[in-house]
Amino acid sequence: MNINLDQNTWQVVILVLDYAIKIAAVGIVPEGRRPSSSNAWLLLILLLPVVGLPLFLLMGSPYINRRRHRIQQEANAMIEDVHNGTPDEPENVDFGPELSSILHLSRALTGFPAVLGHNRGLWADYNQAMQRLADAIDEAEEYIHVEIYITAWDETTDVFFRALERAVDRGVQVRYLFDQIGSLKYPGYRKLGKRLTEIGIDWQPMLPLAPWRGRFRRPDLRNHRKIVVIDGDVGFIGSINMIDRSYLMRANRRIGRQWVDYLVEFTGPIVASFESMFAVDWYTESGEALDIRPPHDIGGQPGDANVVQLVPSGPGYTTSPNLRVFTSLIHHAKHRLIICSPYFVPDESILEAVTTAAYRGVRVELLVSEKGDQFFVHHAQSSYYQSLLEAGIHIYQFPEPFVLHSKFVLADPDDEGLAPVGALGSSNLDMRSFGLNYESTVLVAEGDLIDQLRHLAENYQAVSRVLTLARWNRRGWARRYVDNVAKLTSALQ
Repeated sequence: MNINLDQNTWQVVILVLDYAIKIAAVGIVPEGRRPSSSNAWLLLILLLPVVGLPLFLLMGSPYINRRRHRIQQEANAMIEDVHNGTPDEPENVDFGPELSSILHLSRALTGFPAVLGHNRGLWADYNQAMQRLADAIDEAEEYIHVEIYITAWDETTDVFFRALERAVDRGVQVRYLFDQIGSLKYPGYRKLGKRLTEIGIDWQPMLPLAPWRGRFRRPDLRNHRKIVVIDGDVGFIGSINMIDRSYLMRANRRIGRQWVDYLVEFTGPIVASFESMFAVDWYTESGEALDIRPPHDIGGQPGDANVVQLVPSGPGYTTSPNLRVFTSLIHHAKHRLIICSPYFVPDESILEAVTTAAYRGVRVELLVSEKGDQFFVHHAQSSYYQSLLEAGIHIYQFPEPFVLHSKFVLADPDDEGLAPVGALGSSNLDMRSFGLNYESTVLVAEGDLIDQLRHLAENYQAVSRVLTLARWNRRGWARRYVDNVAKLTSALQ
Protein backbone atom coordinates (compact mmCIF):
# COMPACT_ATOMS: atom_id res chain seq x y z
CA MET A 1 0.00 0.00 0.00
CA ASN A 2 1.44 3.34 -1.04
CA ILE A 3 0.96 6.30 1.23
CA ASN A 4 1.68 9.63 -0.39
CA LEU A 5 1.70 12.63 1.91
CA ASP A 6 1.67 16.11 0.48
CA GLN A 7 3.88 18.88 1.79
CA ASN A 8 1.23 20.34 4.08
CA THR A 9 0.61 16.97 5.69
CA TRP A 10 4.32 16.49 6.36
CA GLN A 11 4.50 19.91 7.95
CA VAL A 12 1.62 19.01 10.27
CA VAL A 13 3.26 15.67 11.20
CA ILE A 14 6.59 17.34 11.97
CA LEU A 15 4.86 20.08 13.98
CA VAL A 16 2.89 17.55 16.04
CA LEU A 17 6.03 15.46 16.62
CA ASP A 18 8.00 18.55 17.64
CA TYR A 19 5.41 19.59 20.22
CA ALA A 20 5.01 16.02 21.45
CA ILE A 21 8.76 15.80 22.14
CA LYS A 22 8.76 19.14 23.96
CA ILE A 23 5.68 18.38 26.06
CA ALA A 24 7.07 14.96 27.00
CA ALA A 25 10.46 16.45 27.85
CA VAL A 26 8.96 18.97 30.27
CA GLY A 27 7.37 16.15 32.25
CA ILE A 28 10.19 13.58 32.00
CA VAL A 29 13.54 15.40 32.10
CA PRO A 30 13.26 16.93 35.62
CA GLU A 31 12.74 13.55 37.29
CA GLY A 32 15.71 12.48 39.42
CA ARG A 33 18.02 15.39 38.56
CA ARG A 34 19.05 18.77 39.92
CA PRO A 35 17.20 21.91 38.75
CA SER A 36 20.29 23.29 36.98
CA SER A 37 20.75 20.04 35.05
CA SER A 38 17.02 19.88 34.22
CA ASN A 39 17.03 23.44 32.90
CA ALA A 40 20.10 22.85 30.73
CA TRP A 41 18.67 19.69 29.17
CA LEU A 42 15.27 21.28 28.62
CA LEU A 43 16.85 24.30 26.97
CA LEU A 44 18.76 22.06 24.57
CA ILE A 45 15.75 19.86 23.78
CA LEU A 46 13.30 22.75 23.37
CA LEU A 47 15.61 24.79 21.16
CA LEU A 48 17.18 21.93 19.17
CA PRO A 49 15.03 18.80 19.61
CA VAL A 50 16.74 16.96 16.74
CA VAL A 51 20.07 17.28 18.60
CA GLY A 52 18.90 17.47 22.18
CA LEU A 53 16.67 14.39 22.27
CA PRO A 54 19.27 11.88 20.96
CA LEU A 55 21.89 13.33 23.32
CA PHE A 56 19.51 13.05 26.26
CA LEU A 57 18.66 9.43 25.42
CA LEU A 58 22.38 8.62 25.08
CA MET A 59 23.85 10.53 28.01
CA GLY A 60 21.08 12.17 29.98
CA SER A 61 19.51 9.21 31.71
CA PRO A 62 19.78 9.50 35.50
CA TYR A 63 19.81 5.74 35.78
CA ILE A 64 22.74 3.40 35.24
CA ASN A 65 22.24 -0.22 34.29
CA ARG A 66 20.77 -2.74 36.70
CA ARG A 67 23.99 -4.77 36.78
CA ARG A 68 25.96 -1.96 38.43
CA HIS A 69 23.20 -1.32 40.96
CA ARG A 70 23.18 -5.02 41.84
CA ILE A 71 26.96 -5.11 42.22
CA GLN A 72 26.90 -2.03 44.43
CA GLN A 73 24.30 -3.68 46.68
CA GLU A 74 26.50 -6.77 46.92
CA ALA A 75 29.44 -4.52 47.70
CA ASN A 76 27.60 -2.83 50.54
CA ALA A 77 26.97 -6.24 52.13
CA MET A 78 30.64 -7.18 51.63
CA ILE A 79 31.81 -3.94 53.24
CA GLU A 80 29.62 -4.61 56.25
CA ASP A 81 31.24 -8.04 56.59
CA VAL A 82 34.78 -6.63 56.43
CA HIS A 83 34.02 -3.87 58.93
CA ASN A 84 31.58 -5.88 61.03
CA GLY A 85 31.77 -4.70 64.62
CA THR A 86 33.84 -1.61 63.76
CA PRO A 87 32.28 1.55 65.24
CA ASP A 88 31.64 4.60 63.09
CA GLU A 89 34.66 6.29 64.66
CA PRO A 90 37.46 5.26 67.05
CA GLU A 91 36.08 5.01 70.57
CA ASN A 92 39.07 6.63 72.28
CA VAL A 93 38.80 9.96 70.40
CA ASP A 94 36.33 12.77 71.13
CA PHE A 95 35.67 14.73 67.94
CA GLY A 96 32.74 16.72 69.26
CA PRO A 97 29.16 16.44 68.01
CA GLU A 98 29.59 18.38 64.75
CA LEU A 99 32.54 16.43 63.36
CA SER A 100 31.13 13.16 64.66
CA SER A 101 27.96 13.83 62.72
CA ILE A 102 29.98 14.11 59.48
CA LEU A 103 31.68 10.77 60.20
CA HIS A 104 28.29 9.18 60.90
CA LEU A 105 26.98 10.66 57.66
CA SER A 106 29.79 9.11 55.62
CA ARG A 107 29.32 5.72 57.29
CA ALA A 108 25.59 5.81 56.56
CA LEU A 109 26.15 6.71 52.90
CA THR A 110 28.98 4.30 52.06
CA GLY A 111 29.35 1.71 54.83
CA PHE A 112 32.96 2.65 55.57
CA PRO A 113 33.87 3.64 59.16
CA ALA A 114 36.47 6.14 60.31
CA VAL A 115 39.60 4.16 61.22
CA LEU A 116 43.29 4.55 61.89
CA GLY A 117 45.68 5.33 59.07
CA HIS A 118 49.41 5.87 59.45
CA ASN A 119 50.62 8.67 57.21
CA ARG A 120 53.78 7.28 55.60
CA GLY A 121 54.35 10.39 53.50
CA LEU A 122 52.83 13.00 51.20
CA TRP A 123 54.66 13.01 47.87
CA ALA A 124 54.22 16.31 46.01
CA ASP A 125 57.04 15.82 43.50
CA TYR A 126 55.87 13.89 40.43
CA ASN A 127 59.02 11.87 39.82
CA GLN A 128 59.55 11.17 43.50
CA ALA A 129 55.99 9.87 43.73
CA MET A 130 56.66 7.47 40.85
CA GLN A 131 59.89 6.30 42.46
CA ARG A 132 58.22 5.81 45.84
CA LEU A 133 55.54 3.65 44.23
CA ALA A 134 58.24 1.58 42.55
CA ASP A 135 60.16 1.17 45.81
CA ALA A 136 57.04 0.03 47.68
CA ILE A 137 56.19 -2.42 44.89
CA ASP A 138 59.69 -3.89 45.17
CA GLU A 139 58.77 -4.88 48.73
CA ALA A 140 55.54 -6.66 47.72
CA GLU A 141 55.32 -10.36 48.58
CA GLU A 142 51.81 -11.53 47.68
CA TYR A 143 49.75 -9.18 45.51
CA ILE A 144 49.44 -5.66 44.13
CA HIS A 145 46.16 -3.96 43.19
CA VAL A 146 46.29 -0.88 40.97
CA GLU A 147 43.32 1.25 39.97
CA ILE A 148 44.22 4.44 38.12
CA TYR A 149 42.02 6.49 35.80
CA ILE A 150 44.55 7.39 33.07
CA THR A 151 47.36 4.95 32.30
CA ALA A 152 50.18 5.31 29.79
CA TRP A 153 53.49 3.45 29.71
CA ASP A 154 56.00 6.20 28.95
CA GLU A 155 59.47 7.32 30.01
CA THR A 156 58.19 8.80 33.28
CA THR A 157 56.01 5.83 34.28
CA ASP A 158 58.46 3.18 33.10
CA VAL A 159 60.01 2.98 36.59
CA PHE A 160 56.58 1.99 37.94
CA PHE A 161 55.86 -0.66 35.31
CA ARG A 162 59.34 -2.16 35.58
CA ALA A 163 58.75 -2.55 39.32
CA LEU A 164 55.49 -4.36 38.53
CA GLU A 165 57.38 -6.59 36.09
CA ARG A 166 59.92 -7.49 38.77
CA ALA A 167 57.08 -8.23 41.17
CA VAL A 168 55.46 -10.65 38.72
CA ASP A 169 58.82 -12.35 38.13
CA ARG A 170 59.12 -13.16 41.82
CA GLY A 171 55.58 -14.57 41.98
CA VAL A 172 53.49 -11.57 43.06
CA GLN A 173 49.94 -11.38 41.63
CA VAL A 174 49.35 -7.99 39.96
CA ARG A 175 45.86 -6.80 39.03
CA TYR A 176 45.45 -3.53 37.17
CA LEU A 177 42.36 -1.42 36.36
CA PHE A 178 42.37 1.67 34.12
CA ASP A 179 39.54 3.64 32.56
CA GLN A 180 39.11 2.79 28.90
CA ILE A 181 37.84 6.14 27.64
CA GLY A 182 40.07 8.10 30.01
CA SER A 183 43.22 6.41 28.65
CA LEU A 184 42.17 5.96 25.05
CA LYS A 185 43.46 9.20 23.52
CA TYR A 186 47.01 9.04 24.86
CA PRO A 187 49.99 7.75 22.86
CA GLY A 188 50.72 4.06 23.29
CA TYR A 189 47.19 3.05 24.28
CA ARG A 190 46.76 0.56 21.43
CA LYS A 191 49.78 -1.42 22.66
CA LEU A 192 49.17 -0.90 26.37
CA GLY A 193 47.15 -4.05 26.97
CA LYS A 194 49.63 -6.18 25.05
CA ARG A 195 52.57 -4.78 27.02
CA LEU A 196 50.83 -5.41 30.34
CA THR A 197 50.02 -8.96 29.30
CA GLU A 198 53.61 -9.59 28.20
CA ILE A 199 54.94 -8.80 31.67
CA GLY A 200 52.30 -10.97 33.33
CA ILE A 201 49.84 -8.37 34.66
CA ASP A 202 46.16 -9.31 34.93
CA TRP A 203 44.42 -6.18 33.66
CA GLN A 204 40.91 -4.94 32.89
CA PRO A 205 39.59 -1.74 31.31
CA MET A 206 37.06 0.05 33.50
CA LEU A 207 33.66 1.04 32.11
CA PRO A 208 34.42 -0.32 28.63
CA LEU A 209 32.18 0.49 25.69
CA ALA A 210 31.61 -3.02 24.34
CA PRO A 211 28.03 -3.35 23.02
CA TRP A 212 29.03 -6.48 21.06
CA ARG A 213 29.57 -8.15 24.45
CA GLY A 214 26.31 -6.84 25.88
CA ARG A 215 28.22 -4.18 27.86
CA PHE A 216 26.62 -0.90 26.81
CA ARG A 217 26.61 2.06 29.17
CA ARG A 218 26.37 5.80 29.16
CA PRO A 219 29.50 6.90 27.25
CA ASP A 220 30.09 9.88 29.58
CA LEU A 221 30.67 7.81 32.73
CA ARG A 222 34.26 7.51 33.99
CA ASN A 223 36.06 5.64 36.76
CA HIS A 224 38.25 8.43 38.06
CA ARG A 225 39.75 6.62 41.08
CA LYS A 226 43.49 6.52 41.76
CA ILE A 227 44.68 3.94 44.31
CA VAL A 228 47.43 1.34 44.74
CA VAL A 229 47.28 -1.43 47.38
CA ILE A 230 50.25 -3.66 48.24
CA ASP A 231 49.74 -6.91 50.18
CA GLY A 232 46.80 -5.34 52.01
CA ASP A 233 49.38 -3.53 54.16
CA VAL A 234 50.23 -0.37 52.23
CA GLY A 235 47.89 1.89 50.29
CA PHE A 236 48.42 4.94 48.09
CA ILE A 237 45.78 7.51 47.13
CA GLY A 238 45.86 10.96 45.60
CA SER A 239 45.35 12.98 42.44
CA ILE A 240 48.13 11.58 40.26
CA ASN A 241 47.52 9.59 37.07
CA MET A 242 49.96 7.06 35.67
CA ILE A 243 51.24 9.23 32.84
CA ASP A 244 53.97 11.78 32.15
CA ARG A 245 53.37 15.28 33.57
CA SER A 246 52.87 16.62 30.04
CA TYR A 247 50.19 14.01 29.36
CA LEU A 248 52.26 13.21 26.27
CA MET A 249 50.53 15.80 24.07
CA ARG A 250 52.61 17.82 21.59
CA ALA A 251 50.66 20.99 22.33
CA ASN A 252 51.40 20.63 26.04
CA ARG A 253 55.10 20.04 25.45
CA ARG A 254 55.31 22.97 23.07
CA ILE A 255 54.06 25.44 25.68
CA GLY A 256 55.61 23.66 28.68
CA ARG A 257 52.29 22.62 30.23
CA GLN A 258 52.72 20.16 33.10
CA TRP A 259 50.36 18.79 35.73
CA VAL A 260 50.93 19.39 39.45
CA ASP A 261 49.81 16.52 41.72
CA TYR A 262 50.40 14.69 44.99
CA LEU A 263 50.22 11.17 46.41
CA VAL A 264 49.69 10.02 50.01
CA GLU A 265 50.94 6.69 51.42
CA PHE A 266 49.05 4.93 54.23
CA THR A 267 49.33 1.84 56.37
CA GLY A 268 46.81 0.68 58.96
CA PRO A 269 43.12 -0.34 58.83
CA ILE A 270 42.31 2.29 56.17
CA VAL A 271 44.08 0.04 53.62
CA ALA A 272 41.30 -2.55 54.03
CA SER A 273 38.84 0.13 52.93
CA PHE A 274 40.92 0.82 49.80
CA GLU A 275 41.04 -2.90 49.10
CA SER A 276 37.28 -3.28 49.50
CA MET A 277 36.68 -0.52 46.96
CA PHE A 278 39.13 -2.10 44.52
CA ALA A 279 37.50 -5.51 44.97
CA VAL A 280 34.11 -4.08 43.97
CA ASP A 281 35.51 -2.48 40.82
CA TRP A 282 37.52 -5.57 39.93
CA TYR A 283 34.45 -7.79 40.32
CA THR A 284 32.40 -5.35 38.24
CA GLU A 285 34.79 -5.57 35.30
CA SER A 286 36.18 -9.12 35.56
CA GLY A 287 33.56 -11.14 37.44
CA GLU A 288 36.28 -12.39 39.81
CA ALA A 289 35.50 -12.11 43.53
CA LEU A 290 38.55 -11.32 45.64
CA ASP A 291 39.16 -12.23 49.26
CA ILE A 292 39.51 -9.07 51.32
CA ARG A 293 41.78 -9.09 54.32
CA PRO A 294 40.10 -7.74 57.47
CA PRO A 295 41.37 -4.40 58.81
CA HIS A 296 44.79 -4.76 60.45
CA ASP A 297 47.73 -2.61 61.42
CA ILE A 298 51.39 -3.25 60.62
CA GLY A 299 52.34 -0.23 62.74
CA GLY A 300 53.79 3.17 62.03
CA GLN A 301 56.06 5.86 63.38
CA PRO A 302 55.44 8.16 66.37
CA GLY A 303 53.13 11.03 65.44
CA ASP A 304 51.95 9.61 62.10
CA ALA A 305 48.55 8.29 63.27
CA ASN A 306 45.57 9.86 61.51
CA VAL A 307 41.86 9.16 61.83
CA VAL A 308 40.67 8.70 58.27
CA GLN A 309 37.58 7.49 56.44
CA LEU A 310 37.18 6.36 52.84
CA VAL A 311 34.29 8.01 50.99
CA PRO A 312 33.77 6.27 47.64
CA SER A 313 31.21 7.78 45.30
CA GLY A 314 29.83 7.36 41.83
CA PRO A 315 26.71 6.44 39.86
CA GLY A 316 26.38 3.23 41.88
CA TYR A 317 25.56 5.38 44.91
CA THR A 318 22.21 7.16 44.74
CA THR A 319 23.04 9.60 47.56
CA SER A 320 26.07 11.53 46.17
CA PRO A 321 28.38 10.80 49.13
CA ASN A 322 31.22 13.09 48.04
CA LEU A 323 28.88 16.03 47.43
CA ARG A 324 27.30 15.67 50.87
CA VAL A 325 30.66 15.31 52.61
CA PHE A 326 32.20 18.33 50.87
CA THR A 327 29.11 20.41 51.65
CA SER A 328 29.30 19.33 55.30
CA LEU A 329 33.00 20.25 55.52
CA ILE A 330 32.34 23.69 54.09
CA HIS A 331 29.57 24.33 56.60
CA HIS A 332 31.87 23.00 59.36
CA ALA A 333 34.52 25.71 58.76
CA LYS A 334 34.58 28.49 61.34
CA HIS A 335 37.73 30.53 60.60
CA ARG A 336 39.43 29.28 57.43
CA LEU A 337 38.47 27.14 54.46
CA ILE A 338 40.92 26.02 51.75
CA ILE A 339 39.62 24.47 48.53
CA CYS A 340 42.07 23.20 45.93
CA SER A 341 40.37 21.86 42.81
CA PRO A 342 41.46 21.96 39.17
CA TYR A 343 37.82 21.88 38.08
CA PHE A 344 35.63 23.97 40.38
CA VAL A 345 32.18 23.89 38.80
CA PRO A 346 29.88 23.77 41.83
CA ASP A 347 26.28 22.74 42.00
CA GLU A 348 23.80 24.93 43.86
CA SER A 349 24.53 23.42 47.28
CA ILE A 350 28.32 23.87 47.07
CA LEU A 351 28.02 27.39 45.66
CA GLU A 352 25.65 28.45 48.41
CA ALA A 353 27.82 26.76 51.06
CA VAL A 354 31.06 28.51 50.08
CA THR A 355 29.49 31.93 49.62
CA THR A 356 27.60 31.54 52.90
CA ALA A 357 30.85 30.63 54.65
CA ALA A 358 32.47 33.80 53.31
CA TYR A 359 29.51 35.97 54.33
CA ARG A 360 29.61 34.60 57.90
CA GLY A 361 33.26 35.58 58.25
CA VAL A 362 35.20 32.48 57.21
CA ARG A 363 38.30 33.20 55.14
CA VAL A 364 37.64 31.12 52.04
CA GLU A 365 40.62 30.43 49.77
CA LEU A 366 40.07 28.83 46.36
CA LEU A 367 43.13 27.46 44.54
CA VAL A 368 42.66 26.92 40.79
CA SER A 369 44.70 27.01 37.62
CA GLU A 370 45.16 30.33 35.85
CA LYS A 371 44.29 28.54 32.63
CA GLY A 372 42.67 25.11 32.60
CA ASP A 373 43.48 22.31 30.22
CA GLN A 374 39.86 21.86 29.11
CA PHE A 375 38.24 24.75 27.24
CA PHE A 376 34.62 24.39 28.32
CA VAL A 377 35.43 23.38 31.89
CA HIS A 378 37.78 26.33 32.26
CA HIS A 379 35.13 28.77 31.05
CA ALA A 380 32.36 27.11 33.07
CA GLN A 381 34.53 27.51 36.16
CA SER A 382 35.21 31.16 35.32
CA SER A 383 31.48 31.85 35.12
CA TYR A 384 31.29 31.51 38.93
CA TYR A 385 34.14 33.91 39.73
CA GLN A 386 31.91 37.01 39.82
CA SER A 387 29.64 35.72 42.59
CA LEU A 388 32.59 34.18 44.46
CA LEU A 389 34.61 37.40 44.44
CA GLU A 390 31.60 39.48 45.40
CA ALA A 391 31.13 37.22 48.43
CA GLY A 392 34.71 37.93 49.50
CA ILE A 393 36.29 34.64 48.48
CA HIS A 394 40.05 34.77 47.80
CA ILE A 395 40.87 33.17 44.43
CA TYR A 396 44.48 32.06 43.85
CA GLN A 397 45.40 31.29 40.25
CA PHE A 398 48.30 28.88 39.84
CA PRO A 399 50.41 30.25 36.97
CA GLU A 400 50.06 28.87 33.48
CA PRO A 401 51.21 26.81 31.68
CA PHE A 402 51.02 24.54 34.74
CA VAL A 403 47.79 22.73 35.59
CA LEU A 404 47.12 22.56 39.33
CA HIS A 405 45.58 19.09 39.40
CA SER A 406 45.72 18.51 43.19
CA LYS A 407 42.37 18.09 44.90
CA PHE A 408 41.67 18.63 48.60
CA VAL A 409 39.51 20.61 51.04
CA LEU A 410 40.61 21.80 54.50
CA ALA A 411 38.39 23.32 57.19
CA ASP A 412 40.15 25.24 59.98
CA PRO A 413 43.49 23.51 59.30
CA ASP A 414 45.52 25.80 61.56
CA ASP A 415 43.20 25.96 64.57
CA GLU A 416 43.26 22.78 66.63
CA GLY A 417 40.66 24.18 68.98
CA LEU A 418 38.09 24.02 66.20
CA ALA A 419 38.51 20.35 65.23
CA PRO A 420 40.37 20.73 61.91
CA VAL A 421 39.19 18.36 59.19
CA GLY A 422 40.09 17.72 55.56
CA ALA A 423 39.35 15.63 52.51
CA LEU A 424 41.69 14.49 49.74
CA GLY A 425 41.71 12.14 46.78
CA SER A 426 40.48 11.99 43.19
CA SER A 427 37.28 14.04 43.42
CA ASN A 428 37.02 17.50 41.95
CA LEU A 429 34.39 19.93 43.15
CA ASP A 430 32.46 19.84 39.92
CA MET A 431 29.25 18.34 38.62
CA ARG A 432 31.01 15.49 36.83
CA SER A 433 32.65 14.28 40.04
CA PHE A 434 29.36 14.57 41.92
CA GLY A 435 27.20 12.74 39.39
CA LEU A 436 29.12 10.92 36.63
CA ASN A 437 32.54 9.84 37.89
CA TYR A 438 33.45 7.02 40.25
CA GLU A 439 35.63 8.81 42.80
CA SER A 440 37.72 7.97 45.89
CA THR A 441 37.98 10.51 48.70
CA VAL A 442 39.61 10.20 52.12
CA LEU A 443 38.15 12.22 54.97
CA VAL A 444 40.85 13.20 57.49
CA ALA A 445 39.40 13.87 60.93
CA GLU A 446 42.62 14.08 62.94
CA GLY A 447 46.37 13.83 62.39
CA ASP A 448 49.48 15.35 60.85
CA LEU A 449 48.20 14.98 57.29
CA ILE A 450 45.97 18.04 57.68
CA ASP A 451 49.01 20.16 58.53
CA GLN A 452 50.96 18.74 55.59
CA LEU A 453 48.13 19.59 53.20
CA ARG A 454 47.96 23.10 54.65
CA HIS A 455 51.67 23.58 53.95
CA LEU A 456 51.15 22.22 50.44
CA ALA A 457 48.34 24.73 49.85
CA GLU A 458 50.48 27.58 51.12
CA ASN A 459 53.30 26.54 48.79
CA TYR A 460 50.85 26.68 45.90
CA GLN A 461 49.61 30.10 47.05
CA ALA A 462 53.16 31.46 47.27
CA VAL A 463 53.60 31.16 43.49
CA SER A 464 50.00 31.98 42.55
CA ARG A 465 48.41 35.22 41.43
CA VAL A 466 45.46 36.59 43.43
CA LEU A 467 42.43 37.37 41.26
CA THR A 468 40.75 40.59 42.40
CA LEU A 469 37.21 41.71 41.67
CA ALA A 470 38.52 44.88 40.02
CA ARG A 471 40.67 42.89 37.60
CA TRP A 472 37.91 40.40 36.89
CA ASN A 473 35.44 43.19 36.09
CA ARG A 474 37.75 44.36 33.29
CA ARG A 475 37.15 41.21 31.23
CA GLY A 476 35.48 41.77 27.86
CA TRP A 477 31.95 40.96 26.74
CA ALA A 478 33.18 38.06 24.57
CA ARG A 479 34.73 36.36 27.61
CA ARG A 480 31.52 36.84 29.58
CA TYR A 481 29.47 35.30 26.78
CA VAL A 482 31.70 32.23 26.38
CA ASP A 483 31.77 31.69 30.15
CA ASN A 484 27.99 31.76 30.36
CA VAL A 485 27.53 29.35 27.45
CA ALA A 486 30.03 26.96 29.03
CA LYS A 487 28.17 27.23 32.32
CA LEU A 488 25.06 25.82 30.64
CA THR A 489 26.94 22.87 29.16
CA SER A 490 28.47 21.97 32.53
CA ALA A 491 25.02 21.15 33.90
CA LEU A 492 24.21 18.58 31.19
CA GLN A 493 24.32 15.39 33.27
